[in-house]
Amino acid sequence: MAAGRQPTENKRRIPRQARAAETVAAILEAAAQILESGGLGAFTTNSVAARAGVSIGTLYQYFTDKNAVLLGLARRELDAALVQIKRALQGEVDPTIEGRVRAMVRASIHAFGGRQRARKAVVQTILAQGIGIELMTPLAAFIAAAGAEVGSSPQATLPALTREQLFVLSRAVLGAVRAAVLEEQPFLRSRSFEDELVRMIVAYLGAITAAAGPGRRRTTA
Repeated sequence: MAAGRQPTENKRRIPRQARAAETVAAILEAAAQILESGGLGAFTTNSVAARAGVSIGTLYQYFTDKNAVLLGLARRELDAALVQIKRALQGEVDPTIEGRVRAMVRASIHAFGGRQRARKAVVQTILAQGIGIELMTPLAAFIAAAGAEVGSSPQATLPALTREQLFVLSRAVLGAVRAAVLEEQPFLRSRSFEDELVRMIVAYLGAITAAAGPGRRRTTA
């Protein structure tokens, strides 16, 4: 019966961009809700489709399997985090070095809207599939580009970083947050954990600035 209705559904989706975006958003939101309430054990394409209010055939038009849904959810949250990180690096929240760093750290810690169980399930999946680097690459590239722009501006308060420095800094922060998620550390969203990450980053940036010397600025490679 569902298969027979499929051509009709395709015709109704002709204004593709808006309708498709709404369908994908509903599927990903349903996936996040199921992961948060039941974890990976309760996560199936059938359960996601039912929660999203779409047919299983419609779900498979956008995602090949449940791992593809998880990857889509990961990318959605990454995109949301990048928006917040951009605001942080540009000083929209607080223009000081510590203010920018804290806003960036906070965006990383509070990804997934506080849905820690869903976040853990997604992280476990992307690590098991060996695609963690694929997802980290755009984040590191974004920070590199934004950091170079901020660091080279006349009113810059952040030093521009080399590729090596950006690699170390981004992996140190994301690695600490990821470990806290996987280990279900109770302090993950605490102010004290945020403070320690900020302390580490500010100290690192301070050391780079001191090494560059007064009046000198490093540039990204």
